[in-house]
Amino acid sequence: MTEAPIALYRSPSSEGMALAVTGFGRQRIGTRITNRRLPMHAVVLVEAGDGTLQTAKAGLQEINGPSLFWLPAGTLHSYGPTNGTSWEERWALFEGTLIADLIRQRLISPTEPVVRLQNLREMQHLFGALHSDFAAGDPLSLASAAATLHRIAVQSARHANAGGDNGANVEIELIIETLQRRAFEPVDMHSLAQEFGMSPATLRRHFQAALGLSPKAFQLRLRIDRAKQLLTTSDRSIEAIAYAVGIDDAFYFSRLFQNREHCSPSEFRRHYRRT
Repeated sequence: MTEAPIALYRSPSSEGMALAVTGFGRQRIGTRITNRRLPMHAVVLVEAGDGTLQTAKAGLQEINGPSLFWLPAGTLHSYGPTNGTSWEERWALFEGTLIADLIRQRLISPTEPVVRLQNLREMQHLFGALHSDFAAGDPLSLASAAATLHRIAVQSARHANAGGDNGANVEIELIIETLQRRAFEPVDMHSLAQEFGMSPATLRRHFQAALGLSPKAFQLRLRIDRAKQLLTTSDRSIEAIAYAVGIDDAFYFSRLFQNREHCSPSEFRRHYRRT
C-alpha cells in the first residue's frame, strides 16, 4: 500500500548557516518533472524503479533504483520514471555555506549526480532520521537533521566510489595504503604510477575520484597532520619535526604549514600544546 505523501518546509533560523535542511518530502510520482529549477539544493532518493535524469552538466543519466541523485541550486533539470511506471521517492532541500566544500570535495558532483546505492536500508534509515528530526522542528533537532544530511552526502560518495570496476577500486585502495606508508619518505609519483602499471595522469585521476585530492596533496596532508601531532605532543624543534615528516628544509616546511593552517608551526604549538 502506498504511503501518504509528505511535504514539509522550514526557513533557516539565520542566514549564513553552514548547512540547513529547508524541506523534506515523500511521494510517488508517475509523471516526468520537466525543465524545473529549484532555488536551493536537493537530494532525491529513488528506492525502486527505473527512469532518467537530465541536466545541462550531466546530460541524460539513467536511474536504476535504488539510487539517489543531487540537484545543485539553480540546475535546470528534468527527471522521472520510465513511461507507464512510477516510483516512490524521498527528497530533501538544503542550503548553506558548506555546500561549496561538499562539491569541491566531490561528495556532491554536478557532473555525476546519480549514485547507484549498494545498501538501500542504510539510506532509508538516514532519510528516516532526517524526516523525524526535521518534523520535530526544534533547534537541536534541526541541527541533527543538518548533520544527517551531511552523513547522506558522505555515504553517497562512498557508494559512488564502491560502484563500477571493483578491481580498479581495490587497486586505488592499495595505492592509497602504499602512499600512506611512504608519506614521510621521498616519493616520486611517476615511479609510484609505474609501480602499479598506470600513467601519472591515470594515478592522479583515480586519487581525485577517490579522495578529492591529487597524490601530492594527499601526501602533504598526511605530513602536515603528523607535524601537528608532533608540535602538540613533543618538545622537538621545528627543524626536527620538518625532517621527521619528510621535509628537509625547515623554512619550506614553515611556509607550507602557514599556507595550510594560516598560522606558523610555533603559533600552532602555542595554541594547541598538550604537554
